[in-house]
Amino acid sequence: MTLAERLAAALARAPAGDEPLIPGDPIFDHVGDPTPAAVLVAITDRADPGVLLTRRTDSLSRHAGQVAFPGGRIDPTDADAIDAALREAEEEIALPRHAVEVVGIADPYRTITGFSVTPVLAVVPPDLALVPAPHEVADIFEPPLSFLLDPASREWRDMAWQGQTRRVMELNWQGQRIWGATAAMIVNLSRRLASL
Repeated sequence: MTLAERLAAALARAPAGDEPLIPGDPIFDHVGDPTPAAVLVAITDRADPGVLLTRRTDSLSRHAGQVAFPGGRIDPTDADAIDAALREAEEEIALPRHAVEVVGIADPYRTITGFSVTPVLAVVPPDLALVPAPHEVADIFEPPLSFLLDPASREWRDMAWQGQTRRVMELNWQGQRIWGATAAMIVNLSRRLASL
């Protein structure tokens, strides 16, 4: 069975364990309709698969310096969330569409900044010549999928946000701090992919 087939089978099963999936921030329910967005969860097809993540540049007006999956808002010219995720990955890290094997759509996530994010799970060949878009992406890195799926890799942290203390999930891999919406989507995926 290929990695893509194993991922598709795991994605189709119900979430593992007693904990519910993380739908997103409940405060969002009070601020209007979300902006549709999509991210590409690109898993490298190797013996020990990795996941492509980016660290955004410090000069961005939104989410500066944060770790994220390649992705962004769904534009009117995008056919759907998959098309948007592929376009954004191509723009942000020069990931060619033809190299991506889309596996399926994962559980959506609402961000506190007003987005409804659709994660698009995909498999990509290892060691592609990826190039970060200099105005958006400071770094591309690839933590092992096994690390991201391991509950022992996660910690809860208190963080100040708009005068309130919020609890956020955090993973740290080789100096890269993965937190917030990206960490929550990883946790959701781990519950879907627990049997992988």
